[in-house]
Amino acid sequence: MGSRLHQSVYLAAPSIDIDWSKYATNVSTIHHHLKKIQDHYAGWINFPPQNYEDVLTSIQRLAEEIKSNAEVLVVIGVGGSFLGAKAIQEALSPYFGVLKNGVQVVYAGQNLSGAYIQHLLNSIGDKEIYLNIISKSGTTMEPSLAFRVFRQYMEQRYGSKSKQRIIVTTDGKKGVLKEIAEYAGYRQFVIPSNIGGRYSVFTPVGLIPIAAAGIDIFQFIEGAKDAAVLLNVDNIERNDAYRYAVIRNELYKRGYYVELLASFEPSLALFHEWWKQLFGESEGKNKKGIFPSAVTYSTDLHSIGQYIQEGSPILFETFLHFKEIQDDYPIPFDSRNDDLLNELSTYSFNGINRIAKEGSILAHVEGGVPVIQLELKKLDAHHMGYLMYFFMKACVMSSFLLDVNPFNQPGVDIYKNKMNALLKRR
Repeated sequence: MGSRLHQSVYLAAPSIDIDWSKYATNVSTIHHHLKKIQDHYAGWINFPPQNYEDVLTSIQRLAEEIKSNAEVLVVIGVGGSFLGAKAIQEALSPYFGVLKNGVQVVYAGQNLSGAYIQHLLNSIGDKEIYLNIISKSGTTMEPSLAFRVFRQYMEQRYGSKSKQRIIVTTDGKKGVLKEIAEYAGYRQFVIPSNIGGRYSVFTPVGLIPIAAAGIDIFQFIEGAKDAAVLLNVDNIERNDAYRYAVIRNELYKRGYYVELLASFEPSLALFHEWWKQLFGESEGKNKKGIFPSAVTYSTDLHSIGQYIQEGSPILFETFLHFKEIQDDYPIPFDSRNDDLLNELSTYSFNGINRIAKEGSILAHVEGGVPVIQLELKKLDAHHMGYLMYFFMKACVMSSFLLDVNPFNQPGVDIYKNKMNALLKRR
């Protein structure tokens, strides 16, 4: 069964019988519940809000300033404070290098590796830099320690002018980072109080790094806006985000406890990481939830492909496919033909990649793996904005269908408490 998502974005469901009518009332109830709580927990539901053009314009102006005065933007953040931006940057930038109208964007504060910090500082060398620290509270260990390092670095290198080069993205009213920014006179951008980290890519959290990388944030937001309009219906037949959520829920009930997000473009590997955090942190509670994992084909067909094909029947796949990739390369003709590949010289690499996708789906379905397909017209800012909103809306519906809260993460707080206790004890 398939249905139209947006222009050429297409959802194809696995060949399983689903009684859609038994979900209709619950889906409608959750849909209207979201409208009631959006001002408190889900401010991105009706996105973008009114007058958001002013926010986009100010972010674009900052991006132009960064590009005029620096070669590198260092972004400090962890979890949702960096995954969304890095996912878009990786998906839409050249594999080797940066976009012509962007700067190099690098990330810190997402780990506690001393080697990583040292190597990052070494790589910067004498390049001119700006710094963007992202944290709602300013108390999360990883970004707080990285900010301490880079704040001192900026002050030692630029002196009093450093405050012009340090951009703070934080809560608009409270928090340690807010207090630091006020005292030091750093420029500030606001993380809306009703938008959590893993849902924040359409706010300054994601948009500042994306814009600095040279990606069109207006098109990115336009894609999200289209999704917000088209997916604002409670009818499962007309809302593919909800259909996707219901299919996942039905497969989970049938013993498929692992979902593999599969794509055939290596640049989407960080998008996989964003998706894993979104679903894992939202659904994984009360001993419930589908385990989100990911594969990049055709690479992983030569590693865990054997398990997918013939291993324990606990997983299903969601395939992402973009019909148009900006760049491609033809398979050359070789008069020697000693590798016996001339019969492929009528293809391009992307053409063979598409056939590899079709063959993988046929093989995995034959092996008993349920497959969902999401096909998008083009790998660009507009469609990535649409896709991210699609997954966010589907994730919230899927979580509520499991009867878990998609907006908290108590398990993450437990690790923080244990780590802080060990630090104090030692």
